[in-house]
Amino acid sequence: MARPGLIHSAPGLPDTCALLQPPAASAAAAPSMSGPDVETPSAIQICRIMRPDDANVAGNVHGGTILKMIEEAGAIISTRHCNSQNGERCVAALARVERTDFLSPMCIGEVAHVSAEITYTSKHSVEVQVNVMSENILTGAKKLTNKATLWYVPLSLKNVDKVLEVPPVVYSRQEQEEEGRKRYEAQKLERMETKWRNGDIVQPVLNPEPNTVSYSQSSLIHLVGPSDCTLHGFVHGGVTMKLMDEVAGIVAARHCKTNIVTASVDAINFHDKIRKGCVITISGRMTFTSNKSMEIEVLVDADPVVDSSQKRYRAASAFFTYVSLSQEGRSLPVPQLVPETEDEKKRFEEGKGRYLQMKAKRQGHPWQRAQCPFPPWPKTQFTLRAGVV
Repeated sequence: MARPGLIHSAPGLPDTCALLQPPAASAAAAPSMSGPDVETPSAIQICRIMRPDDANVAGNVHGGTILKMIEEAGAIISTRHCNSQNGERCVAALARVERTDFLSPMCIGEVAHVSAEITYTSKHSVEVQVNVMSENILTGAKKLTNKATLWYVPLSLKNVDKVLEVPPVVYSRQEQEEEGRKRYEAQKLERMETKWRNGDIVQPVLNPEPNTVSYSQSSLIHLVGPSDCTLHGFVHGGVTMKLMDEVAGIVAARHCKTNIVTASVDAINFHDKIRKGCVITISGRMTFTSNKSMEIEVLVDADPVVDSSQKRYRAASAFFTYVSLSQEGRSLPVPQLVPETEDEKKRFEEGKGRYLQMKAKRQGHPWQRAQCPFPPWPKTQFTLRAGVV
């Protein structure tokens, strides 16, 4: 077999590479992925060493950093596939991050290996499965840290509002196509469940009391520049997720005043595209606390300041779960949230319902418990859900 070629996955990242594998090799390299047989390259891998600016003060890599790498790998492989046949050229845009499992932490100095593989295509979308391995380059030890499923849609380079058709793939088993079609239909239904929250906003409160929602709520304002965007001039989904994780982390740190880490992302919904030149406001507020976890709702609003014809709009929303850690990496009890208004009490009960539902789901999957040797890392499953066309 010929030696795979190496290419840089992004300009300005000399230690990042994308490994192109033929379909036969991808099955051996990533046995947990069972993608279809395709004539075009079906699997890639990007890798990068984790630096101090990728992590928090305790040395744990930010969840947003890993999410951004996952999205980069998915964008590369889906864009390649969508341009594998003659026709109108396009860029694959992130439409949905459906689910990811964070099985163990990643630290400064470790190498992240992000493997992506196409597992299903519909007429206008591509499903990509991504695995993340961490490698200790001193000992050579590797471990699986993350899993994710992402959906992309091909947008024409000539007309950003035009969604092109996706080249079909050939499945080795008929069951693969049927299972993929079921996943595709399910994520379309789930997207509709979250649109009703689009009008909700976060309002500042003067002199809030400790442990209240107002005390820890935080906002970040960011001007969208060229480095944040795709060839179309729209923000990368990974950039948005990284900023959302940053705000959620600030909320969690203000509430418990300890070292905190991302434990889960229960739902991410991309409601609309964000153009270059927009000013985006990322707002976070705590919605629920259990004994050792905090749920934070994050809202992203875009203000097209260079386009007076368009009003401010809701671009994305998500629920993040954080845990508090001691200096030894053990999970700590968190201060209990004190909801004050009727809306805060309602959101608290909704968050409690999500927490109990996820807890019951974890207890019903012994494989997930076996993959998560806790403590010291919190026993939490990571799930992402976002909007798709």
